Amino acid sequence: MPSKAVLTEKQAIVAALTKRIQEAKGGLLVDYKGINVAQDTELRRDLREKNVEYTVVKNTLTRLALDNVGLSGLDDHLNGTTSLATSAEDPLVAIHEITEFANKMNDVFTIKGVFVDGKVLTDAEVAELAPIPNRDALYSKVLGTMLAPITSLAVALGQVVESKGGAPAEAPAEEAAPAAEAPAETPAAEAPAEAPAAE
Repeated sequence: MPSKAVLTEKQAIVAALTKRIQEAKGGLLVDYKGINVAQDTELRRDLREKNVEYTVVKNTLTRLALDNVGLSGLDDHLNGTTSLATSAEDPLVAIHEITEFANKMNDVFTIKGVFVDGKVLTDAEVAELAPIPNRDALYSKVLGTMLAPITSLAVALGQVVESKGGAPAEAPAEEAAPAAEAPAETPAAEAPAEAPAAE
């Protein structure tokens, strides 16, 4: 049976992990076996620059923390060597950076599980999000998808207008000008004919 001091230390670790996961916009569990010290240092530096927290964790204590925040769906991934990467600002940054590093390491560094906004993602969802570097890029992609039909409609309408000989609004304005001038010309042309009649 662990001593009171050890138990207190473990409780403190679980509490800290629970708070970290709860406050994270997203995170990943990773099997880091196979990478050397230089590679690990490079990864940590890159993640630190992107404000992603990355630490080696104990499976048992991490399981307790995940269960505390309702992410028990990740429990089955907690075996072997495990590290935890979390981002309190942008979940896509962590997913993108870790996935790129894993692809570069050829199966010696693998992603076990991913969560975003309190939800465990499927492999298909991770594959879809991994190429997107950050949340701003995701918003741009979504906005582009939403605007694409509107842009296509505007282009189509523009082509229809051009095929009719220009913008319909301009045609009446051009026709109105000659009509307005007609009354001014009529009296000048008829003036000589009226003079003899008066005599």
